[in-house]
Amino acid sequence: MDSDLVAELIDRATRLITEHAEELTALDRAIGDGDHGINMKRGFEAVREDAERLARLDLGGALQQAGMILVRTVGGASGPLYGSLLMGMGRAAGEGAPPPALLAAGIEMVKRRGKADRGCKTMLDVLIPVQETLAQASEGPRPELLRRLRETADRALEETRDMLATRGRASFLGERSRGHLDPGAASSRLLVHAVCDVLEAVA
Repeated sequence: MDSDLVAELIDRATRLITEHAEELTALDRAIGDGDHGINMKRGFEAVREDAERLARLDLGGALQQAGMILVRTVGGASGPLYGSLLMGMGRAAGEGAPPPALLAAGIEMVKRRGKADRGCKTMLDVLIPVQETLAQASEGPRPELLRRLRETADRALEETRDMLATRGRASFLGERSRGHLDPGAASSRLLVHAVCDVLEAVA
């Protein structure tokens, strides 16, 4: 992967997370600790501060190193979970995995770390549908693929609203967790959009 593209991905992801930090925090305040946006902003800003070094690495190395930065700088459960996602993807990238398998490897690490799966009202409720769409449509025209990925992420986030949380702090609320979007799913949607924005620009 071109070093400029890595830098652009880092910059776009950080910009979107930063722009929506207050929104993410508000979502988390409703069913969690109320710090998701703040923590994610801090973590991605730390990644951006190291962007020059990361951009000199191959994709696998850049993903793994970025994941380690998130583990160190993002508080709560989000750091280990997003760190696991990127590190799992990085390992798969180092083995030459195609994009659908790369994302699937990251998802498996998140599942193991969080002891969660689809339907638990977590970031996985966006990441898994997006991976499935990527696997089904990865050979098609890029503009159509990016449109479908964005739509999948948007729809999957909205579907978390009526879910019952069974993992994380939101699970303590029981039925009261229904009616709220999951903050981790919301930040995952933003990252999907960030990747699509960059890939669309270089198409």
